[in-house]
Amino acid sequence: MQDMRQDFFKNIEWQTIGLMAACYGLWLLAGLSWQTGFWWLGLIVLPIVAAFHTSLQHETIHGHPTGQRVIDESLVSLPLAGVFPYRRYRDLHLKHHNDMNLTDPYEDPESYFWPVQHYQAMRPVMKWLFAANNTFVGRLVIGPALTIIGFSRTEIARLRANERGVRRAWALHVPGILAVAAIVTFVFGMPLWAYALGVVYPALALTAMRSYAEHQAAENVGARSAIVETVPPLALLYLNNNLHIVHHANPSVAWYNLPSLYRERRAQFLAANENTLFHGYSEIARRFAFRVKQPVDHPFLHRNPTRRDTMATE
Repeated sequence: MQDMRQDFFKNIEWQTIGLMAACYGLWLLAGLSWQTGFWWLGLIVLPIVAAFHTSLQHETIHGHPTGQRVIDESLVSLPLAGVFPYRRYRDLHLKHHNDMNLTDPYEDPESYFWPVQHYQAMRPVMKWLFAANNTFVGRLVIGPALTIIGFSRTEIARLRANERGVRRAWALHVPGILAVAAIVTFVFGMPLWAYALGVVYPALALTAMRSYAEHQAAENVGARSAIVETVPPLALLYLNNNLHIVHHANPSVAWYNLPSLYRERRAQFLAANENTLFHGYSEIARRFAFRVKQPVDHPFLHRNPTRRDTMATE
């Protein structure tokens, strides 16, 4: 038993544990600034910290930092940007990691594409909204709202259908939401509407900045995942998930090992993804600020208008 405990503590990724402690500590400090003359600084720091927390949640989904699912989940169970229940995020994200289905609007829960028949049936205003969402500025401004609305609609349907695990995920999520609401209200002294609009929404926009360019529709599976070579602060914010094809090729590799793996095999990764490389998020912004990166309807999957499948996500 003692040997098992020693092995457990030896295998803990303390770098990640340290980041988790720093994340919660900085969140508390930034929140306490709300009632001081530096409240504006809190509104800058809080969204960044909340976005960083989603990166930590992503890390735990892939078995870090302890490799014990219950422990890893508990370490990130306080939902700082608490829109999505952790277990729903986990289940949908792991399904997303079936690379053969990347960007498939039926099979990939994180796809931003629509089948052609659904797209053709949309009202003009919805076509415009989804086209705007496929620009860089649109993804940051309206993307979080569209994600929240679409996720809520599909989750309500799953709750009504009593889909396995969904009610439990939401039941576990509620205490975390209540805890965050209590801290924000009674410790920070911040109105919940201010936290929702000034922290949660910008945090989701920061996350959307990363996800905007990381996948694209392509016949070659490797070319569906991109690389963004960015500055160290943003790489840390995203826990190196900007090296996205590296993560998809090695999903169990810890965040701090991804850069060295990329440096060692850079030519191979770029060959695999057909040189889908961006030199920073500034390049993405310059190229796609108000320009649609790819069409709303998937360019080659599900082009048969007679298909009657149900959307996996909206």
